[in-house]
Amino acid sequence: MADILFYIFAVISIAGAISVVSSNNPVSSALFLVLTLASTAVLFILLSAYFIAVIQILIYAGAIMVLFLFTVMFLNLRTGSDGFDKFKVHIRVMILFLIIAITGLLTSFGFRDQYYGNATGGPVLDDFGTVKGVGSLLFTDYLLPFELTSVLIIVAIIGVVVIAKRRVD
Repeated sequence: MADILFYIFAVISIAGAISVVSSNNPVSSALFLVLTLASTAVLFILLSAYFIAVIQILIYAGAIMVLFLFTVMFLNLRTGSDGFDKFKVHIRVMILFLIIAITGLLTSFGFRDQYYGNATGGPVLDDFGTVKGVGSLLFTDYLLPFELTSVLIIVAIIGVVVIAKRRVD
């Protein structure tokens, strides 16, 4: 049953991601991103990473999507001013899907001899997906990428304010 659920939600996640990049309307694109994030949270639940699944829903599908929609509404994008060439969108989406499929195939060659477990091939740790496990990894091994991500988000917010300020002037 878990295999069937995995394939169903993996297909939903991929279809939602393709719909995000191929949608003409930024609001519907954001809603497709919510669908993609929710189906990814179900995949985390299937991996028994319940804390990561809850964070996926609360932080990404909740707070980050509100920030995205606020940014889209703040910039006041019109359908004619998006600058996106709508000609042959289906060909671009198929090329993107082909690149993703080839990347997945090449990546799977590296995991051919390993069984299901963590990246080292050993058994999954007891605190995998818990608050303690995520917190200890986040603030020890991945502290620098965590802080760099926060700096990147601040720079993006400043960029949005600068772009919006230029439009007013």
